[in-house]
Amino acid sequence: MIRLDSISKQNGQQLLFIEASAALQKGEKVGLVGPNGAGKTTLFRMITGQEQPDEGLVLVDRGVSIGFFSQDVGEMSGRSAVAEVMEGAGAVSEVAAELASLEAALADPERADEMEALIERFGEVQGRFEEMGGYALEGRAREVLAGLSFSQEMMDGDVGALSGGWKMRVALARILLMRPDVMLLDEPSNHLDLESLIWLEQFLKGYDGALLMTSHDREFMNRIINKIIEIDGGNLTSYSGDYEFYEAQRAMAEKQQQAQFERQQAMLAKEIKFIERFKARASHASQVQSRVKKLEKIDRVEPPKRRQTVAFEFQPAPRSGDDVVSLKNVHKRYGSKVIYEGLDFLVRRKERCCVLGTNGAGKSTLLKLVTGSTEPDEGSVSVGGSVKMGYFAQHAMEMLDGDHTVFEALEDAFPRAPQGSLRALAGCFGFSGDEVEKKCRVLSGGEKARLVMAKMLYDPPNFLVLDEPTNHLDMATKEMLITALSQYEGTMLFVSHDRHFLAALSNRVLELTPEGIHQYGGGYTEYVASTGQEAPGLHS
Repeated sequence: MIRLDSISKQNGQQLLFIEASAALQKGEKVGLVGPNGAGKTTLFRMITGQEQPDEGLVLVDRGVSIGFFSQDVGEMSGRSAVAEVMEGAGAVSEVAAELASLEAALADPERADEMEALIERFGEVQGRFEEMGGYALEGRAREVLAGLSFSQEMMDGDVGALSGGWKMRVALARILLMRPDVMLLDEPSNHLDLESLIWLEQFLKGYDGALLMTSHDREFMNRIINKIIEIDGGNLTSYSGDYEFYEAQRAMAEKQQQAQFERQQAMLAKEIKFIERFKARASHASQVQSRVKKLEKIDRVEPPKRRQTVAFEFQPAPRSGDDVVSLKNVHKRYGSKVIYEGLDFLVRRKERCCVLGTNGAGKSTLLKLVTGSTEPDEGSVSVGGSVKMGYFAQHAMEMLDGDHTVFEALEDAFPRAPQGSLRALAGCFGFSGDEVEKKCRVLSGGEKARLVMAKMLYDPPNFLVLDEPTNHLDMATKEMLITALSQYEGTMLFVSHDRHFLAALSNRVLELTPEGIHQYGGGYTEYVASTGQEAPGLHS
């Protein structure tokens, strides 16, 4: 359906693709992977014709419809969310628009003399609209929006009043309703809560078109795709299988290449030693010559490209008292909306408690109460003895000074730390070489999150409160964070929609429901096993 034929593309100084080829066939569900900045978004833009390759061809079969979802959502306002989603449904939305204007014309007394022609046209258009499933369209649009956690009020309210994250969901719903032959989804899992994520996973599994997507959520990726296209060093390599299979294949290929490289290096060293030893002797001149020629002709094996993952040894956190934070009879409401009524809850030392709950259940409010960023209306929140708290929330990223460089931000936080140690910390969170000189104002969401996380973990608190810490992180950084936090000795209370992160780090689950709070000992994996569901809003 779509072929990339020997494409080359340069972006400023950076070579993104060098004579790279790949194909997307009917029914394939493909995950596009590669390090940040490797050219994933550029590839999408070339397929949709927004950019051209410098060399080579992008071939799309005739008549193939493409729906493209990107993080870059345009302006939306003046319409309801449902109308905005239906607008994306292609030809049927044009017919709907004509139908609406004909209805208005029929009701216009000044056009009474055209009545016969209008009625005839109305009949034709209405018939066509029915054939195209137009009347079912609004129902389908509402179904998709409900799957993405929209309430009826939000569906019918002005789309302009929604936050950026919800507008993204509207843009995603447009593509899903359109059901094109090919869907290109750039990070569709980014702004979704767990329920919406699982709904989208089911939707995409049942979609019969071809799919090409990027996602930093490995569980999500793993359950949907049956092929991987990897961008690495300008090449496109295809692997058939899911994400786990790709990881295993990749590791195996790297191992083989390393062994081949080492064998060749040993052989070259031996030859060079021979040449060095005998080059001054006339009796060995011809042997030396022939070996020099042989060496010149050998194809050199490259060592495998090392993924930059730097492990960082975190300082041990100081010990806290046994009761880390205690909430007693806490009441909290926002206007008429009651969030908590008489909540009692205790977090003990070394617990890693993940908080689950549907949208609006009060997950972030709970973390704000615990950290003191919001006060309860009644009741008490008391933090235990010797507790040193670190709080990661989305607003922490807005607190960075835009004029500071990454390195200055770290130096500012730890003026007495040795420079080498801060550089190692920066490298571990993905800022290597000159990247530490980047000004904070030009950083992407992911880079800001990594910097805030680095500042928080360099001198670790003994109680970490994390609100969606993985939101903007790529897979490699997530893995590094999971490794670092699994060795962390302190206490954790966190909200995350990343199931891999939840399963790897939690040893207790707090589920917020309208009936009250349910607590589960054992982590997220045990929660899934005992409830038969992956999120509170999904009752299987």
